[in-house]
Amino acid sequence: MTGATVREALDASVDALRAAGVDEPRLDAELLLGEAMGCQRAALVADGGAEVPAPAARAFGEMVRRRLRREPVAYITGRKGFRNLELAVDRRVLIPRPETELLVELAVELQPQRVLDVGTGSGAIALTVADELPECEVVATDTSAGALEVAGANAERLGLTERVRFVEGMLPEGEFDLILANLPYVAERDWPSLQPEVTQWEPREALLAGPDGLGAYRALIPECARLLCRYAEQKKGALAVEIGEGQAEAVVALMLESGFGEIETRRDLAGIERIVMTRRV
Repeated sequence: MTGATVREALDASVDALRAAGVDEPRLDAELLLGEAMGCQRAALVADGGAEVPAPAARAFGEMVRRRLRREPVAYITGRKGFRNLELAVDRRVLIPRPETELLVELAVELQPQRVLDVGTGSGAIALTVADELPECEVVATDTSAGALEVAGANAERLGLTERVRFVEGMLPEGEFDLILANLPYVAERDWPSLQPEVTQWEPREALLAGPDGLGAYRALIPECARLLCRYAEQKKGALAVEIGEGQAEAVVALMLESGFGEIETRRDLAGIERIVMTRRV
């Protein structure tokens, strides 16, 4: 692509990405060229006749080749935006999704004093809660040492190391009035239908949860009930989990079986029941 204009480089890349089955080839090409040239997408569109400098052309070509192999853009650039934060990500962690922001919105609504983020991954939920609720104490757990390394590095870069404590495991000792969890919820039967960006690149252990996708929550929810039961008299203590499409009814049943009450669901922008929450046990 040496000597090509921005418009020419984009058009050629969009054609190649579309042929490879990429869902949003124009968006991805613009993001990658902006990364290579060190500028925003808007600047590319405004000056499509500008020549792409040789170093940027080489970098862009390599990034497009990676995208043609269906590597996610976030792994190529090494970062992903989540609400007001920009998080570093790599193949040790899932790429944060917009629907997960619903858990942070819930925390902001409830104004908890002590939050536990179970399965923190890149630290997206824990770090954003700490950023938006400066008086809140946050503990984040993960069973993956690699994920905790990524989350810890994000905390350091964002200046939040004093605000979030990371613990390897699932449910640590301590008292919490809000537990948030985005655990694996993909059913094995659904795995073949997912995009290659997911099945070939993201950590399988952070996605799959048994035949129906509920294995992780069957293990977690009863334990959360025991952890939060100390707040029963004060009617404090809330649990909120992110789920997949069609799982709400089963997760509500799991919560009821574990002694939770006042259960509700919340939908994402696509209208899918994405969050199941209970305000007390």
